[in-house]
Amino acid sequence: MMSLRFHKISSKRRDRRLRDDCSGVSAVEFALVAPILLACTFGVLDFGIAAYAKYNIDNGVTAASNYALLSASSVSSSGGAGLATKLASIVANARSSGWGNATVVVNNGPSVSIQSGVSSSSGTASNADSCYCPTRSGTTITWGSAMSCGSSCAGGSFAGKFVVINGSTSYTSVFGRYGLVSNTSMTSMAVLQVQ
Repeated sequence: MMSLRFHKISSKRRDRRLRDDCSGVSAVEFALVAPILLACTFGVLDFGIAAYAKYNIDNGVTAASNYALLSASSVSSSGGAGLATKLASIVANARSSGWGNATVVVNNGPSVSIQSGVSSSSGTASNADSCYCPTRSGTTITWGSAMSCGSSCAGGSFAGKFVVINGSTSYTSVFGRYGLVSNTSMTSMAVLQVQ
């Protein structure tokens, strides 16, 4: 009888020890919390990379805008094409060669578009000698007809020479199509009156 009683006592002790054992609790808690922490981390990373891409395309357009303002004398039939090419190159190569896409229109005349590293030119060079009162609706510019420089435009502005700079770069989400930020194109636009 004595051995049976000892067996019951040791069984109770063993059960109590197993019940009080907490050595695997932290591993279970980590297994439950880790997916949530990783999803939050990748979400923040996704937003951060998207914001960085937008920041870079904005900086490229800003650099091209500054160059356009400093090169205002090139907004003419003779210098417009060269200016458009230079500005598009500044935007498209802001981070590395062929990094982004750019479209530049110099005063409703010469325009240059760089898409995936391939440059194409168009436009009428003689238009760059005229003055305009362009209007903007979203990303669309309506140039209207040529006017005398300095004449009054609708809305209180004055006719002048303008440069339109558009830049874009693609962004691929860390999570692919399941990401918090969708795969998209980051864009930036500037309309400058240079003269």
